[in-house]
Amino acid sequence: MRAHLADRSRRSRRSGASVVALALLVLPACSALPDPATARTPVVVPSPTPLPSLASNRPDGRPLEPVPAVRPTGFTTPPPGLGLDRYRRQPLSWTTCRQVLQCATVKVPLDYAHPDQTAITLALARHPATGATPRGSLFINPGGPGGSGVSYVDYFNRTGLEDYNIVGWDPRGVGASTPVECEGGAALDRYFSVDVSPDNGAEQTALLDSEKQFGASCLARSGALLEHVSTTETVRDLDLLRGLVGEDKLSYFGSSYGTQIGSLYAQLFPDHVGRMVLDGAVDITAKPSVVQIEGFERALGSFAAWSAAHKTPLGSSEEEVLQTVTDLLHGLDLTPLPVAGRTLSQQQGVAAVVFSMYGGRDGWRVLEQGLYAAVARQDGAILLQIADRSNERSTRGTYGQVTYAFPAVRCLDQAEGSLRKALQQWQDVAQKAPILGRLGGPNLTCPSWPVVPAPRPPEITGEGAPPIVVIGTTGDPATPYEYAQGMAQQLVSGVLVTLQGEGHLAYAQSACIRQVVDRYLVQGQVPADGTRCAS
Repeated sequence: MRAHLADRSRRSRRSGASVVALALLVLPACSALPDPATARTPVVVPSPTPLPSLASNRPDGRPLEPVPAVRPTGFTTPPPGLGLDRYRRQPLSWTTCRQVLQCATVKVPLDYAHPDQTAITLALARHPATGATPRGSLFINPGGPGGSGVSYVDYFNRTGLEDYNIVGWDPRGVGASTPVECEGGAALDRYFSVDVSPDNGAEQTALLDSEKQFGASCLARSGALLEHVSTTETVRDLDLLRGLVGEDKLSYFGSSYGTQIGSLYAQLFPDHVGRMVLDGAVDITAKPSVVQIEGFERALGSFAAWSAAHKTPLGSSEEEVLQTVTDLLHGLDLTPLPVAGRTLSQQQGVAAVVFSMYGGRDGWRVLEQGLYAAVARQDGAILLQIADRSNERSTRGTYGQVTYAFPAVRCLDQAEGSLRKALQQWQDVAQKAPILGRLGGPNLTCPSWPVVPAPRPPEITGEGAPPIVVIGTTGDPATPYEYAQGMAQQLVSGVLVTLQGEGHLAYAQSACIRQVVDRYLVQGQVPADGTRCAS
């Protein structure tokens, strides 16, 4: 797992199902962990040591490189005409795809400041309305950044929303739209095996070199696209799509990072907002009260308490379970576990723990099995499978395209440019989240990214927009509940709805939340601010 946990929520709608689909081991009810004297390698948790600072001879700042003249898949010529009108007037032709869906492609400018130059391609899919009272199009986004809205249409729960055309799109840089491309295969295997929590200067150098190499590979294959995949540009694309499907107002359901898209849309185009629901809100405040890794650390504590409560062999108390997890992860730093020609590294072990938090108790059950197998039998197969799902690695050794789109969007949106600052922030975070904060490592991806960040968007208040429903889950690991509280408060028309529960996102797991949301989207019934549902 790289240090940049960020959102990664594009997978969270199916994270529970994905994790549960892994082969399960049966935990013996009376088993105990092996005596350390008979274990393969006794695990010794190192005492906290000062985290290494940036070497004095290391340049501080993004390693900017000239942009090569490559043309990724989807680069094309603009539609006939001039300026932005040429894009607004292009025909939109839907064709049948995947049996019940309809698909289309449209062109948008690579650079909105130069609409008469290169265009790129966006892919869309929709499930046509089947209800008796057509209500137009509801755009949906699954998060990420880098999640495929085209795929989201396949598994989005549309029960109760049959009056809408459910429309998903792959944002620029993502999936079937013009995609960000980077190195893959064995190179990514190495990238995801590097120690991301360096204990000394040599490990830090290896980590920095791996980040720089990965970013350079994206620039070499993606060229100018890497400068134009910001959320602001995606929001402008979304407003263009709204017009192309014939809607005066945007009806929108965004999950996780999709709430960033939706809230920024409300800021830039408040007069075009219709009914908007933002589930699993990201932080839009200037100074978040909680950093994201604290959400995962809290979820890990909840997992440990849950695991201890039903008398698993991982420990008889929350503290004992946490110690078991910590011992294992620290041990992987020195002694990765062999798994069928591969190894389970510390980075992959942390990734497995973090990813398992997305699915709530469904994810916890499989994590418990994987931890027991790794500690009791030195069998890291289940944890490696979970890590592979986190990194979208197939059994053939190929990686999902979101692996590239995620850092490309995030590092264009965020202005991190100082390696020293990132290392200092890591030390601060390690105090707040002593297990995952420390082992998750510093966020060195964006300070190592080869292009300059996009201009900072304005403060988001959505002034002038109609009511916007913001949903938060109290035990959400990826988007801590405080983020939803902050978004609902900062949006002038924000309405907070709360799910008391675990796991990432509320709509897919709670019938109560779905009822609240569907009444709003279909009937226009705005929920009372502060509405709560139990899981």
